[in-house]
Amino acid sequence: MTVRPEADATPRTCDGGIARAFAFLGKRWNGMLLSTLADGPAGFAELTRALPGISESVLSDRLGELVRLGLVSRTVRQGPPVGVSYELTGPGAALLPALDALGRWAHENLPAGPETIGPRGC
Repeated sequence: MTVRPEADATPRTCDGGIARAFAFLGKRWNGMLLSTLADGPAGFAELTRALPGISESVLSDRLGELVRLGLVSRTVRQGPPVGVSYELTGPGAALLPALDALGRWAHENLPAGPETIGPRGC
């Protein structure tokens, strides 16, 4: 990061990529879903158990969004019993190093308190 001298009259601009990334990651559960899927494919019920506090309707909405964005794939297994599993795609897995870095930064720099505890309470 470059420090700009005060005399520099160039207007500051927001990085469009950062704005899009945080608009996506700022939605509650998106980052946590991707992080949870880092351990491999999971079914809907398993994801519900892994993310205490998420409602089934929100989980369904978030998974649908992740599938539409191409970050997660949805596979229907023919039964019996019929099952659905979700798995990170290449672009979804490409986010994991950034999520890991954010997690490390939070552990090192954010105090543990009610305002900084995530929805999982961990």
